[in-house]
Parts: sequence; C-alpha cells; structure tokens
Amino acid sequence: MFPKYSFIVPIYNEEEVIPELYSRITAIIDRLDGDSELIFINDGSRDRSLVMLQELQQRDQRICYLNLARNFGHQIAVTAGLAFARGQACIILDADLQDPPELIPDMIKLWNQGYQVVYAQRLQRHQESLFKRLTAYVFYRVLKSLADVDIPTDTGDFCLMDRQVVDVLNKMPERNRYIRGLRSWVGFKQTAIPFDRDPRFAGKVKYTFRKSFSLAINGLVSFSKSPLRLSTYLGLIAALVAILMALIVIYWRINEPKSPVTGYTIIASAIFFLGAVQLFCIGILGEYIGRIYDEVKCRPLYTLAEVSGFDQTDDSTFV
Repeated sequence: MFPKYSFIVPIYNEEEVIPELYSRITAIIDRLDGDSELIFINDGSRDRSLVMLQELQQRDQRICYLNLARNFGHQIAVTAGLAFARGQACIILDADLQDPPELIPDMIKLWNQGYQVVYAQRLQRHQESLFKRLTAYVFYRVLKSLADVDIPTDTGDFCLMDRQVVDVLNKMPERNRYIRGLRSWVGFKQTAIPFDRDPRFAGKVKYTFRKSFSLAINGLVSFSKSPLRLSTYLGLIAALVAILMALIVIYWRINEPKSPVTGYTIIASAIFFLGAVQLFCIGILGEYIGRIYDEVKCRPLYTLAEVSGFDQTDDSTFV
C-alpha cells in the first residue's frame, strides 16, 4: 500500500546537515497518523551526501532516494521528487533546516480541515543579511504586483500539497520551473501558516546571489508579460524623447546657431540613450525567446543515475 505522507527533500552537498535533518524529520514521522516515505533527491552532490543517504536507506526502509545524473538545480530536484512521491499528502522542505520540520504537524491539521495547499509564510529571517532581506522583500512584492496569478509574498517551497494538486503539477510540462508560482497557478483551496525562518543549521549557503537572482527572473518571466509591455513603453518614451530633442535642436538652430547644444553632445546623448533602450528591450525579448527555445527542444527535465526504495527494479538511468 502507498504511504499516507511523502516528505520531499532536495540534497546538494549537505553532509554536515543530513544526520540532524534525519533525526528531526523522523521524530515528526514517528508521531503521524499514517505511514510515511522520506524521499531524498541527491542533486549531483560532490561530497559524501549520497553515501550517507545510502547508509540511512539500509537502516530505515521508509527512506527512498533519487540520484540525479548531475546537478540540475533545486527546482528540478523538487520536480523529480514530486514525480516519484506516492503519498496522499506531499511535504516539500529544504535540507538546511531553515524550514523547521516541527511545523509539519500544524500543516497536516490544516490539510485535514480541507485545505489542499498549506504553504509556510515567513515572518522573520534570522541571521540573514540586510541586503538579502531587503532584496527578498522587494522581489516578492514586485512579483505579486506584476504576476498574472496571485503569488503570496514571503513564501518559499516549504509547503504541504494534496495528492490532487501534485497530480496536476506532475502533468505540467514546463521546463523552467518555479514551483511556488505553479502551486499558486493551479488553484485549489490554499492557506498560509506563518513561521520565523531559522538560520542554516550547518554548511555553506547553496543559494548564492546569482542563483537567487536567476530564480527571481525565472519567476517574473514565467508568470508575467509585464516586462514585454515595459519594453513597449520604453520604446514610446524613447520616441517622445527623440522628438523632443529634435524640437530643441531646431529651436536652438534657429535662435542660437552657435550654441553647443546643437553639436556633438546632444547627438552622442541621443545615441547612447536610444542604444540603451534597444539593448534593454532586446534583453527582455531574449528571456522569453530563450524559454520558448527550451520548450521546443523537449529535452527531459532530468536524468537519474540511481533510484532506490521505490517499486522500480532497474536503477540504471531514468528520464
């Protein structure tokens, strides 16, 4: 029989965290009202994470793991876990223990009350830099104002989703995944549960500024056409500025023919301004065209080098 609960945890170089992570999650699992499976997704780790998962799996039959053939990124690792999850309720949480497992029983209570998506909403971010807190605050509110769907602010991937929701997500073929956005897009009955985000338990931060910025761009482009409209507005503004500059040049040419405004300075300024607008708009178009290119290639989202703990008997390479 399939388990009632599936815990989905992506792993990338987390050998320092895995023992504590396992201890805290199993303490929760042991008190639940049904069977559980604990799915670890090794996302191309270069440390002993995979070996530690294999050792844990030998001791605890509730543990399943997917070993991705290389590092595909956090969102794809979560997608792989959802594809293999068999529980009626699927809980996604990060391995660094910034998402406290102790919040899961409260999520399950709300699920039992009829909510099909219970997402954790951050109130405070302990021991994170002012820059990180400020950029996250601005991004979530910009995304909420521009997105075509209502994406809650200050929420990550830490959530519980009903089987019905997971089945819908698994049928969505998008390559550029933004799980928290897709989770909002599918609808169903959703609610938030507030929490204070803990600092990382151990190890180095895996989501660098570059990765966070890339995820932010992906979320904005995936759920909003506003950047395309922005390029149109910038084009109109550039046209108006060009007309205004032409009128100024004509005026000064008639009234002050020797004025430097009619010379090289204003021409160079106009060229640089129009060039910047054009490059900015081309960059926006490139983001959308790049996603179209990814979709039409129809490559698999990930490849698996090893699968253990599921029903599959051949654990060579899965797509």
